[in-house]
Amino acid sequence: MTRTLATARRVLHQLSHDPRSIALMVLLPSVLLTLFKYIYDGQPGIFDRVGPQMLGLFPFIVMFLVTSVTMVRERTSGTLERLLTTPLKRGELIGGYAIAFGIAALAQALVSSAVAIWLLDLNVQTPWAIILFAVVDAVLGTALGLLMSAFARTEFQAVEFMPLVVVPQILLCGLLAPRDSLPKVLNWISDVLPLSYATDSFSELAHSDVWSSTLSRNLGILVGCCAVAIALASLTLRRRTP
Repeated sequence: MTRTLATARRVLHQLSHDPRSIALMVLLPSVLLTLFKYIYDGQPGIFDRVGPQMLGLFPFIVMFLVTSVTMVRERTSGTLERLLTTPLKRGELIGGYAIAFGIAALAQALVSSAVAIWLLDLNVQTPWAIILFAVVDAVLGTALGLLMSAFARTEFQAVEFMPLVVVPQILLCGLLAPRDSLPKVLNWISDVLPLSYATDSFSELAHSDVWSSTLSRNLGILVGCCAVAIALASLTLRRRTP
């Protein structure tokens, strides 16, 4: 655990010297939410209905992109190989990166939620529940970014994984059409994609102030997906760069 925390501190120290990456992670979802709000400025009902889903979607995309590219950059620069020549284990290394980017995801989700709810007047009944799912969704993007970085050899390839991993989840999560209306095969695929459960939760929280058993189940699934993705990322991390 000591080595995991030391790795997390090193990554956070590196991030602190990269203000552009910090701005991208923390502020970009808020900027996109503000843009979305004013696109439908004359139709506030649309922002209240779709805004909660956007609050989960934008941090998820940004954290996936930043985490996967950063991890590939660490590998191509030789940093990961040097670290893995030390007694540091792969699980400890990935755990350290997960903690560091998880803290960044927490800050990002808190800022974007605060902007959406209190600055853009997003009408939600249970702000704490919206913030909770926004944080978990951002951490999910981080975990999937760590996992996919193992399969990319260059930063460009890491970006290319976005249409493969993220876009199908956006298309099938129920944001564009209710999941029940999808063809049966697509509905089955949607059932195994974690973003579907996040979108379902945001949709429910948009018009309800009751914490239901469905929300508890969805939260458990999302946390479980985060844990599985981080575990698989540690198993697939290569000790040597091809």
